[in-house]
Amino acid sequence: MKRPRERDTKLHNLLTDKRIATIEELKAALETTATMTVFRCLSRVGYLSSYSHRGRFYTLAEIADFDGRGLWSWRSARFSRFGNLQETAAVLVQRSEAGYTASELESVLQVEVKHALLRQVRRGRIGRTRLGGNFVYLSEEAGERRRQELMRQEGEDRRQVGATLESEFLPDELRAAIILFFSLLDEKQRRLYAGLEAAKLGHGGDRKMAELLDLAPQTVAKGRRQLLTGSVRRGRVRKAGGGRKRIEKKRRR
Repeated sequence: MKRPRERDTKLHNLLTDKRIATIEELKAALETTATMTVFRCLSRVGYLSSYSHRGRFYTLAEIADFDGRGLWSWRSARFSRFGNLQETAAVLVQRSEAGYTASELESVLQVEVKHALLRQVRRGRIGRTRLGGNFVYLSEEAGERRRQELMRQEGEDRRQVGATLESEFLPDELRAAIILFFSLLDEKQRRLYAGLEAAKLGHGGDRKMAELLDLAPQTVAKGRRQLLTGSVRRGRVRKAGGGRKRIEKKRRR
């Protein structure tokens, strides 16, 4: 009869070599038919079971190299520092910036999550509401839930603005109206308006607004930075002494 330490060493070596294994493979390695014997060994060495494949795969906790979300995968098996699929889904929803739809979370976890999410809603771990025509899963805590809703709405607004500006089917009349409005602003207002719209668009916004409004990207970036840092001076459009010289001053020589 093998001693526990010998079995632990054998199991540890197997998982270190293969990274993941099924319960059948572990039984074969330990030369046992008893499932409980395998789990005793796993508990002693520190293990994780996959949240994919119905928990079929096992690995050592020390092997998992988790990403920023607390997830790790080896081949097709997926693991979470939070445990099983239901627990992982609940934690990711609670910690998310703007909640998740089922399809969004499926793209992160790479498994079907709808039933797990609904179970966690029934247990009171997370909430669910309809936003923008889709069910969105959010934190159950009221303050955090409201923050997530606002973040999601802001994201939707940015996508809509971006889609409008980037669309190849933007009507000429609308484009002309945007440019006409822009032309009515003074120099500082143009820079700030362009910066505001660029900030809404996010990555690449400076370039997109520069192309639309025929500005230098650096000008748009300057307006965006001024708005975001609150360094906007009221009153003057140009610095004191800037611009063309007054006619009467030109004549005094």
